[in-house]
Amino acid sequence: MSSFDRSLTGEVSGDLGQEWAVSPQAGDEERVVESALRPHSLHDFIGQPKVARQLALVLEGAKRRGRPPDHVLLSGPPGLGKTSLALIIGSELGTAVKITSGPAIERSGDLAAMLSNLAPGDVLFIDEIHRIARPAEELLYMAMEDFRVDVVVGKGPGATAIPLDINPFTLVGATTRAGLLTGPLRDRFGFVGQMEFYEPAELQQVLARSADLLGVELTDEGSAEIAGRSRGTPRIANRLLRRVRDYAEVEADGRVTREVAEAALALYDVDHLGLDRLDRAVLEALVGKFGGGPVGVATLAVAVGEEPHTVEEVCEPFLVRAGLLARTPRGRVATEAAWHHLGRQVPRGGIPLGRVSVDPPGAGASAEPLFDA
Repeated sequence: MSSFDRSLTGEVSGDLGQEWAVSPQAGDEERVVESALRPHSLHDFIGQPKVARQLALVLEGAKRRGRPPDHVLLSGPPGLGKTSLALIIGSELGTAVKITSGPAIERSGDLAAMLSNLAPGDVLFIDEIHRIARPAEELLYMAMEDFRVDVVVGKGPGATAIPLDINPFTLVGATTRAGLLTGPLRDRFGFVGQMEFYEPAELQQVLARSADLLGVELTDEGSAEIAGRSRGTPRIANRLLRRVRDYAEVEADGRVTREVAEAALALYDVDHLGLDRLDRAVLEALVGKFGGGPVGVATLAVAVGEEPHTVEEVCEPFLVRAGLLARTPRGRVATEAAWHHLGRQVPRGGIPLGRVSVDPPGAGASAEPLFDA
């Protein structure tokens, strides 16, 4: 199996996306379903109006000049359409798109082989590009600027670097953590697009398109119900639509109304804010067992029976964004909104701080910043 055929990998293993309906990560099987729902042109792409407009100008200018466009970096949380935009770039240019991922490129020789096999104008898409190995990243610098790579033959004092010209290409990099990119690599991208979370109205457009492709009868009220619980992420919206479709076909007449959507999402433990069982378990433990915090993530993970990285990567990003949890230097703290969401009364005097000691350094309680750079 070539490097181009390897499955894409994210920061969290793909099986997490299969277990939790509202995880923004996608498993390998889900990627097959997603490919059938992806738009094939910028005209069909929904949301991200600023990025789409800017990218349209970049591509049109390149086509008029008859040259490959500048290298493109797409950054943002998982599930917002970075892979879809990369494939659209190839479709708009009329060229092939070769797909790989940062963790799959372990040696510079792997990357040199990929680059030497590119045809003129091809698009090379590297997902999670911030995880590419450093030797391969250094080779990528020259390839991006001069369309040339140096292949080292031999070892030790007798090693010789043979320059190898490669065809002009466009690199599209996707990252969920732009702050982990090195400065030299980031500076070599001519266009940087920051993907934003979707508004409910945009998600309803995504759902309407997906329902049409899947042959699902979806009412406006049912669409609004699903969109409101999708965490601003098209991948989650499409996943919930498929689960609601299953419920509608088995338990109802196949038509997705508000009532059917509410019943189906209640069955899958997705509440009106988009929280699932694990999200609520984290909040319940934080509020019920630790008085609202602060408490370290390792202690919190033990309380809910999960691994610390699962709590950090799957639960916390949305809980923080929804204003239900705060990551402080002393540990995790439940906000007033979290108390109200759980139907609990906020303690007199406000949120209690300093009641619970946090984990020692290295055990999960951290002084990491609120958001990744």
